[in-house]
Amino acid sequence: MSKENIKNRIEILRAKLHDHNYKYYVLALPEISDFEYDQLLKELIDLEESNPEFSDPNSPTQRVGNDITSEFTQVVHKYPMLSLSNSYSKEEIADFEIRIKKILPDESIEYVCELKYDGVAIGLSYSGGELKQAITRGDGVQGDDVTNNVKTIKSIPLKLKTENYPQEFEIRGEILFPHESFNKLNKERESNEEPLFANPRNAAAGTLKLQKSSIVAKRPLDCLLYFVLGEDLLFNSHYENLLQAQNWGFKVPEHIKLCKNINEIFEFIDYWDSERKNLPYDIDGVVIKVNSYKHQKDLGFTAKSPRWAIAYKFKAEQAKTKLLSIDYQVGRTGAITPVANLEPVQLAGTVVKRASLHNSDQIELLDIRVNDFVYVEKGGEIIPKIVGVDKDVRSPEITPVKYISNCPECKTELVRIEGEAKHYCPNETGCPPQIKGRIEHFIRRKAMNIGAAEATVDALVDNNLIHDSADLYSLSKDDILSLERFAEKSANNLIQSIEDSKKVPFHSVLFAIGIRYVGETVAKTIAFELKSIDNIRNASLEQLTEINEIGERIALSIIDYFKNEKNLAIIEKLRNAGVQLEIKEDQIQQADNKLNGQSFIISGTFEKNSRDELKELIEKYGGKNTSSISAKTNYLLAGENIGPSKLEKVKKLNIPIISEDDFIKMIED
Repeated sequence: MSKENIKNRIEILRAKLHDHNYKYYVLALPEISDFEYDQLLKELIDLEESNPEFSDPNSPTQRVGNDITSEFTQVVHKYPMLSLSNSYSKEEIADFEIRIKKILPDESIEYVCELKYDGVAIGLSYSGGELKQAITRGDGVQGDDVTNNVKTIKSIPLKLKTENYPQEFEIRGEILFPHESFNKLNKERESNEEPLFANPRNAAAGTLKLQKSSIVAKRPLDCLLYFVLGEDLLFNSHYENLLQAQNWGFKVPEHIKLCKNINEIFEFIDYWDSERKNLPYDIDGVVIKVNSYKHQKDLGFTAKSPRWAIAYKFKAEQAKTKLLSIDYQVGRTGAITPVANLEPVQLAGTVVKRASLHNSDQIELLDIRVNDFVYVEKGGEIIPKIVGVDKDVRSPEITPVKYISNCPECKTELVRIEGEAKHYCPNETGCPPQIKGRIEHFIRRKAMNIGAAEATVDALVDNNLIHDSADLYSLSKDDILSLERFAEKSANNLIQSIEDSKKVPFHSVLFAIGIRYVGETVAKTIAFELKSIDNIRNASLEQLTEINEIGERIALSIIDYFKNEKNLAIIEKLRNAGVQLEIKEDQIQQADNKLNGQSFIISGTFEKNSRDELKELIEKYGGKNTSSISAKTNYLLAGENIGPSKLEKVKKLNIPIISEDDFIKMIED
């Protein structure tokens, strides 16, 4: 193929992929399958890599991110990113309208009502129809250049769709973490005993400031755009330019209303105060803007905010109740979490009895004391938290909380690692909750898959039958029968389950041993890269951080784990028991061809993996993804909500239908 033909093909592929991105992530109307999209993207990646002279910073290939670590540079906003005046009552909104009418007494004023998204403000600059720069709000005068991270957000166009856009303009909006994605992320962090994000906004802000855009690309951020700025805009009103921005390819919110008077504004506020709980993302109010640019110019600005816009803040659902006591929980890594025990109170449709206090700094900051009356909210409408204290009713006998200095379980003196908010119990091998927590983690289905309940682990530890995870392999049937509620059959089942766990693949064993920050995905990455527990133990910091997605924090945690003699003793006991501590070359080759060219079609939504992840697994194990059903299709991998026509066709062709669990069993067996 000539260079000219290669260039033409690259441009065709880029145009196609930009168009399909828009249809999938903005319109939610995909025209091709994920597999077909991936094939087009793969072709483009190959062509760009072999022909770097045709590189383009806004190519669809840039959405995958990279592993380059760099500090964010500060950029001055061309148009200051001012904050809005906040109001908390309809009277203040009425006053806002009265002020406008006083300044513009002879004008007919239109207002645009929009939802106030609880995310991270962003300004996107476009030049010649291409994304030029993405800047955070910062202090309103200047913000961080996060362009590389923003390029990974699929709902943000890298190139605009039509030709009728200004040569230079900026569009502003909010980067959000949808509830479903946020909950999934927090579950992953919880399983790795990482600090949970308090709400979706914190998660979005934290993700946007990550130094590796390849990691940002794996977190499904979304972006809603709501304000166009520039010298040569097509229309003279905010509302019309927003509608035009939709045509350019931007994801403009559908919940916008043009209002003629104060009553219509109040109707919008009342409706969304009730309906906000049904949205897939968080809002904390409504924004009201004067529509006409001429009127906006006439109204002008104060030192801090525009006179032509105001934010109405919804009242966070809050309850006041009494703090009865504080418990201190010990996690499997020794992290101490203070938990408030409250007089039961109704909040956001549920009865709240407990709330996390996070750490000693939070208790000190709010000056929380036992027997205080405290205000409780649901952070991000998800996690109950104490947000304040009613000090007006505080009794003089109530004294400040003295944070514990020793572990509540084993009495070991607590430590606080520099740079971390939590206190830790360092007694890893002698603290009962840590011992039990690590064993419970070890036997999980996604780890060693040993069929024992939490109560069984408690009983085994309390009766001194086991002291660590590796001791499970020394248990006899008589040991188990000595426990309450165990009979011959249940004892045999547990012994057999422990025996079967010796066949669990190495990457699951690595996850099971519970190295801090090494979750299921990280364990699989490291296991397939370094092949054995001994190679991991002997790996240097540099070798570990060279592995994709392994940062310094994870690498240092791995190194620290293998410095501990007691951990090494556990590894040796596992080795002697016959647990898989390496991946043999023939196992890798066998794994690569487990599906032996069989073709799969994927349909529906899935609980454990995304469709893209399932497709990657099919290809990894030697299978093929197909976009259409034919007599040559071997399996329909079916999730929830399959289209009836697709289901009818596979039944007509007698194609086997398998579930997500069936498929996982196929590649794990």
